[in-house]
Amino acid sequence: MVTDTDTDRFVAEGFLKLEEAFPRETGDRIREALWQQVGLSPDRPGDWTQPVVWAAPDPMGRGPFGEPVRSPALAEALDLVAGKGGWEPRGTIGNTPIRFPHPSDAGDTGWHIDQNDPGPAGAWGTVTARSRTLLVLMLFSEVGPDDAPTRIRVGSHLDTARVLEPHGESGLEFFAAAPLLDEASADRPVALATGQPGDVYLCHPYLVHAAQPHHGTRPRFMSQMPFMLTGPLGPDAATPLARAARLGLAG
Repeated sequence: MVTDTDTDRFVAEGFLKLEEAFPRETGDRIREALWQQVGLSPDRPGDWTQPVVWAAPDPMGRGPFGEPVRSPALAEALDLVAGKGGWEPRGTIGNTPIRFPHPSDAGDTGWHIDQNDPGPAGAWGTVTARSRTLLVLMLFSEVGPDDAPTRIRVGSHLDTARVLEPHGESGLEFFAAAPLLDEASADRPVALATGQPGDVYLCHPYLVHAAQPHHGTRPRFMSQMPFMLTGPLGPDAATPLARAARLGLAG
């Protein structure tokens, strides 16, 4: 159960970890299905020749792929953060980068916020203060500090609010925004999205985060996905999402 203390922490820090948001067994089944999809095996580490391999879940949410997004615990947390009726259900998990122990950097480890506005043509490519999405990270494997956990700059969503607000609804192009957000949040402490299969991280759309190389021994399975908001994020609403935006602008 998410408490008022949890939502206050979400406003201040920009993310909230939900432990056991869906059954561990579901995460295990998804991991097994994704191993089969990419043609690799946990028993053949010699075949792990790339630092990251992207897997796509069943788009219809068949098998275990639709179960995590229908989690009652996740729905409760989304209601509290975005408001009841403030978010749209999903049918399946998002694309899943499988990160393997590897000496090379995959080239995708820069600090950024996710693209958060599909635009009128559904082309994405933009980050805006009027975000239409909320970022959710779902763990399908055990993720320790050495297992390429997503890096999170705690409180960086407050910096993002100030960077993006002057650009209004049009926002900034994704690659143009990244260095500005990196610089603005450089002094923030870093947290790691570690946990067990079934754990979920609920992230403010302004939260600056980054991937990192894998220095452990067990591949990391994590899905990153947008939950669409029913309307663009504005600072005047009563939700924790909007409260965080106001807090950033006031700083």
